[in-house]
Amino acid sequence: MTDQSEVRVGIVGCGNIGRFHGERLRGTRARVVGGMDVNPAAREEFAREFDADAYDEAAALYDEVDAVIVATPNRFHAEYTVAALEAGLDVFVEKPLAHTLEDAERIATAAREAEGFCFVGFHTRFENEVEVLTGYREEGRLGDVTHVEAKYLRRRGIPGRGSWFTQADVAGGGSLVDIGVHALDLSLYLLGYPEVESVSGVTRSQFGGREDYSYIDMWGEDRGAGAFDVDDSASALVRCADDRTVSLEVAWAANRPPKQEYVLRGSDGGATYDRSEDTLTVHETRTVGATHMSDTTIETRGNDAHESELEYFLDHVATGSRPDRNTVEQGVTIQRVLDAIYQSSESGSAVEL
Repeated sequence: MTDQSEVRVGIVGCGNIGRFHGERLRGTRARVVGGMDVNPAAREEFAREFDADAYDEAAALYDEVDAVIVATPNRFHAEYTVAALEAGLDVFVEKPLAHTLEDAERIATAAREAEGFCFVGFHTRFENEVEVLTGYREEGRLGDVTHVEAKYLRRRGIPGRGSWFTQADVAGGGSLVDIGVHALDLSLYLLGYPEVESVSGVTRSQFGGREDYSYIDMWGEDRGAGAFDVDDSASALVRCADDRTVSLEVAWAANRPPKQEYVLRGSDGGATYDRSEDTLTVHETRTVGATHMSDTTIETRGNDAHESELEYFLDHVATGSRPDRNTVEQGVTIQRVLDAIYQSSESGSAVEL
């Protein structure tokens, strides 16, 4: 392929997440060739919406495309991703890499031996505010960044109880796997992805299993407390090489105001990225003229991070080059941390990686 070539893309998983990606591929260099799903109604709706072919088996779809987006429930990520890699395709797999650490490592093994590459869907890295933060860190403006405080908290935001999101055997976990994965990845990314050494954490299920769970709205149908067997919040401390740390707070439901915020602490400066308000502030102390402290508000153009992420993926498919962002190795690191948080919560002690 050449840099300007059209990329033929197939989507595995024709439900909400698959259609979401299909919409964001409109206007790009991609042509959605087809969608595969085990649900006939889902694939027929997908075929109508995107004027694409419908497949009930992945192998038939893989014969027609250059790249695949795997947008199935987590439990099926490994099955379809490994098969696509073995077919010589480039693969975009939605976060998390898999629903278990064992399956994540299966994908990583297949990716190491594959002609194509595996790319993990961590879209928040592609937000313009994060691009600015990363640039500042790399040019040394913040000095040595040693700690990130990460919060991804909803007041009431449990997905439809009874959907695959709230079933441990399909999702692999609850709030920690669904939204905590974004907070963990972005935190480690802003630290430069240091090696993780130990993890201490607690997961809780305080709201989803209650008959009197009250909410204003819910994504998906509510089938009641009996259809919920995952965590709805988690707290963790992640210790990395060179004493770099991440403190993590995640919740689908909590009795506090909602918040999405990342606070970076560096030796020469710090920063607060408030995703709830779309604001980025850099904190510095200077001695120019007189000792003083300054908080600089950064303004940048807004962007659709999902679209930017897909453009990046397609560029690498078209040029045949392996991306250095959102790598399968980083996806496995996140999976190990998730696994360790659950282990730590169960054992009551820190887990060494």
